[in-house]
Amino acid sequence: MTDTAATGRRGRGGGGAARRAERSAVSFETAKYIERNIPNLDILNEEALQIIEANAETILEEIGVNFPENPAALQRWRDAGAQVDGERVRIPKGLARELCKTAPSEYTQHARNPERNVVVGGRNLVLAPVYGPPFVRDAAGGRRYATLADFQKFVKLAYMSKWLHHSGGTVCEPTDIPVNKRHLDMLYAHMTLSDKPFMGSVTEPSRAQDSVDMCGVLFGEDFVQQNTVMTSLININSPMTFDDVMMGALEVYAKNNQACIISPFIVGGAMAPVSVMGTLTQVLAEVLAGIAYSQLCRKGAPVIFGAFVTSIDMNSGAPTFGTPEAAHITYGAGQLARRMGLPFRSAGSFCGSKLPDAQAAYETSNSLNMGLLSGVNFMLHACGWLEGGLVSSFEKFVMDADQLGTLHHLAKGVQIDENAQAMDAIREVGPGGHYLGCAHTQANFKSAFWKSDLLDYKPFETWQDEGARDTQALATVRVEKMLNDYQQPPIDPAIVEALDAFVAKRKAAEPDSFM
Repeated sequence: MTDTAATGRRGRGGGGAARRAERSAVSFETAKYIERNIPNLDILNEEALQIIEANAETILEEIGVNFPENPAALQRWRDAGAQVDGERVRIPKGLARELCKTAPSEYTQHARNPERNVVVGGRNLVLAPVYGPPFVRDAAGGRRYATLADFQKFVKLAYMSKWLHHSGGTVCEPTDIPVNKRHLDMLYAHMTLSDKPFMGSVTEPSRAQDSVDMCGVLFGEDFVQQNTVMTSLININSPMTFDDVMMGALEVYAKNNQACIISPFIVGGAMAPVSVMGTLTQVLAEVLAGIAYSQLCRKGAPVIFGAFVTSIDMNSGAPTFGTPEAAHITYGAGQLARRMGLPFRSAGSFCGSKLPDAQAAYETSNSLNMGLLSGVNFMLHACGWLEGGLVSSFEKFVMDADQLGTLHHLAKGVQIDENAQAMDAIREVGPGGHYLGCAHTQANFKSAFWKSDLLDYKPFETWQDEGARDTQALATVRVEKMLNDYQQPPIDPAIVEALDAFVAKRKAAEPDSFM
């Protein structure tokens, strides 16, 4: 795919400056979102699914969920027919599921470059980078607090990464910017340094509104109201608590037709039971309540059934990743999401390692493959995750992003056409021959196998002569090359000027706060 100019607003030209920028922009290939041609892995039988669904309804009706410090939410639930006692909401059996029926089974998230639009749902898989770490790590500087400059580098790497479809959101937390203003700088970076789709802010309802308003500048206000241009993360405070900050952000996005991932935050043994069935039951109850509430805010608001799942080390209390229990829960959650007819979010490049080492590779590989086979439609944290989500690693970002290519190729499935059958090649070579020079190999060798752009396949002697570099060293070189090759995608200067003015006005409206 070749980059095209992004007009910023649909139906309006980008101006002469944008067209000149387009002609001089670097061209590079970027993959379309994954369209699966392989089956999902279903591990739960019908009996297990029915038990989970019945028990989740029992939780909602008999135990209930909390909506603290949110009188408007409590009133919405009363009006819908729920029983409200203080901040506790008890939802009659069947009500939440009925409310969820108005949520769409898939939606398109628009990017400022229409060629980067993604369709979330169905058989599709959209890959987005790591989200939320306060620290970054690279080979030169080690582990340190993240800055805005680090954030901007990650946005550029995501834009340049062939297998990433989405720019993400808080790819790291820029701690050198005031808490109440950093969302403006992060959104500005996503909007101007990349033309892939992105996420909005959820750390306070007014920041969600700022996200909507900035999108109004970028796309046009009417376009934003009629189309989805953000997919943002709403975490549930498991167990079964829907705090006013996250719900306030959800209310803003739902009102403005923007998509939200409604995601329980599960650490098995701490925020959910230690058993797979118990955890899945709680996950479903929380998702039912969260998605139902989004539909109370606005019928038809786009949402994703989310499940962030990890287990816990019972000795240290630290979260563990890439475990079979997390896989069981993720596969099961995928089945539950499909039964509801909703897009599914889970999995990622999860690992507990402190470095981009063998532990990180094993755990990440388990987690990524789990996501592909469980039917995930939106995979946040697809690259860059380190140290249980505390660290965004530059080297691991490009290592993971390279390996995402394997997901694309696995998802294609097995071709069975005449060329794939290769009978002509088998006849040509016959017993005892080799296929290196046969016509079929010559015709197909360029596309027959996926090839890493990072890993080393050279003979030992060549590898040694080139410095005997391990994968992290190769990744360091690749980060530097990608950042050196980066060219900003074209954008209408008038839109940049308007974004600058919006950010400046909002920052001037309140004093800095680092709390």
